[in-house]
Amino acid sequence: MSAFLLGVNYWPRRSAMYMWQRFDLGEIREDFARIAGLGIRAVRFFLSWEAFQPQRDTVDRTALKRFDAVMQALSDANLLGMPTLFCGHMSGVNWLPAWTLDARTSHGRFRTISGGVVSPRGIGDFYANDGLMRAQLQLAWAIGERARRHPSLLAWDIGNEFSNMREPASPLEAATWSLMLTEVLEQATGADVTGGIHGEDVTRDRNLRPSSIAYPWSFATMHGYPVYSSFAHANDDPEVVPFLAMLTESLTHKRVLFSELGNPTCLNGAQRAGAFACLTEDEMARYAYAVLDRLQRRGAIGAFWWCFADYDERLRELAPFDRAPHELTFGIVRSDGTEKPVARAIERFARESRRVAEPAHVEPIDETAFYASLPNGLDDVYRRYCRLVGA
Repeated sequence: MSAFLLGVNYWPRRSAMYMWQRFDLGEIREDFARIAGLGIRAVRFFLSWEAFQPQRDTVDRTALKRFDAVMQALSDANLLGMPTLFCGHMSGVNWLPAWTLDARTSHGRFRTISGGVVSPRGIGDFYANDGLMRAQLQLAWAIGERARRHPSLLAWDIGNEFSNMREPASPLEAATWSLMLTEVLEQATGADVTGGIHGEDVTRDRNLRPSSIAYPWSFATMHGYPVYSSFAHANDDPEVVPFLAMLTESLTHKRVLFSELGNPTCLNGAQRAGAFACLTEDEMARYAYAVLDRLQRRGAIGAFWWCFADYDERLRELAPFDRAPHELTFGIVRSDGTEKPVARAIERFARESRRVAEPAHVEPIDETAFYASLPNGLDDVYRRYCRLVGA
């Protein structure tokens, strides 16, 4: 069996989502060396759509060269990379090029930021609009060609929590979008492709179905956090993430890489009350090891922690942190670069050199019936899962 793949999601601590505008290759190289030193093997990083495709028919050459430099830095650190396209949604904001916005569409639940300012508009139908689809395929091909046969390319991620930008009109449109992008990336590079689906894609009916959207992918991915999961028993419930992995495997019929798991850290005496209650640093370390252990033993092919670093306090007044300060503190290193106990827990797990296990036997889930049961049916499915695993 292959090695269980341990990874981390990455934005630099000094620039966060402004990485491509404030590009600092020295900081990135330093961070990658530290990541590799902890025994982590892979890095998921994010291509700002606005930085890479500022106009509908233009792929930015400077951004492409910076992408090349990041891939080279990964190779030099002996790390694998999973670039995420069309980003798109990140940490509660939709960061979008102006040309993607639709005057008839409100920004909805999440803020739109375009050109550095908040826009009242949301994105057009990027699943089905011919012009938006052609633009996405153009960018996918341009980026794909840059990394053809690159030794550090693990896989492509076609988007981060893309249903937060806009829900598809139908599962068929979502599946067609996924298939078209997957085919282009496979043709351009020959590499594996997956997509960043997340907890709300299986806890709400968002007009996509894991079985069809993941059909062309080499493996499925899922994101999940107790603090964002209404069915969690506690903010450090170690069964939420393995449950979502099991659910994803059952619905997609694919092996699962859990590409985002984590929790915000309590800082400076912060209270646990509020929308997103935090964990102490020691609680976080225990949580991380417990979840990684369960994922590996129950058949996931890997897990990527969210995220590498707490962000610099000087970013607090900028989006997304101005409205979501808890997003500052998910890191395994603090904003000053010192390591938290969770870094040691992840390093400990990495040193165990675990292999991918056979999937745990789980009760088959009928996708149609499952989505028809939402939202109330989810609690029952989780209770049955917990009984099955003895939690």
